[in-house]
Amino acid sequence: MAGLFVTGTDTDVGKTHVALGLMAALQRCGLRVAAMKPVSAGCEWGGEAGERGLRNDDALQLSAQSSLAIPYQTLNPYAFEPAIAPHIAARMVGVEMRLEVLTQACAEIEERADLVVVEGAGGWLVPVNGRQTLADLAVALGFPVVLVVGVRLGCLNHALLSAESIRARGLTLAGWVANEIDPQAACIEENIEALSQRLPAPLLGRVPFDGQADAARTAAKLDVAPLLAAK
Repeated sequence: MAGLFVTGTDTDVGKTHVALGLMAALQRCGLRVAAMKPVSAGCEWGGEAGERGLRNDDALQLSAQSSLAIPYQTLNPYAFEPAIAPHIAARMVGVEMRLEVLTQACAEIEERADLVVVEGAGGWLVPVNGRQTLADLAVALGFPVVLVVGVRLGCLNHALLSAESIRARGLTLAGWVANEIDPQAACIEENIEALSQRLPAPLLGRVPFDGQADAARTAAKLDVAPLLAAK
């Protein structure tokens, strides 16, 4: 296993939060872990003199957690300013995102790390261009998938449909994480139990709502042993 592909049941379900925790947990196991955010939207101008460009906050967090320094353009090849669907943002500036650019960037990171954590954008089937989605990128990479489930109303349907689509593409659903993003959600325990019975993958952990959580605290809630067993 050269990497993991982290996807979510929707946008704003805490993919980055969980990805950072997974990275920290895997680093505690002695692995050199790097990250990649292939596509991002909602970026701001930043960077050092001579290397200024659009920067995404999630990508910067992933970069800071990585075991080694990766050039930003390799870590996040496609970055767009508007906080909208990336393929629409790309069209606005005349860019067509190409999977081969993303797979080549990931290959460069793989050469230097023991494991690459690739975080998608939005949900599983977010478009990359007029023909392909991030699911096609996951297939091209061939990494096992970790599904982040935002525990809230509607999560059962979103999680089960995502898992079905992941498996239909011949990929391994290596595990899922219950991210309790809404502490006021009804029937949290019942929803997690329902998914535990139905998702064909181990529950890697429950991450309770915590506005102060960092990678280390999230890592403490996760069990990466099933991922290492698959490795």
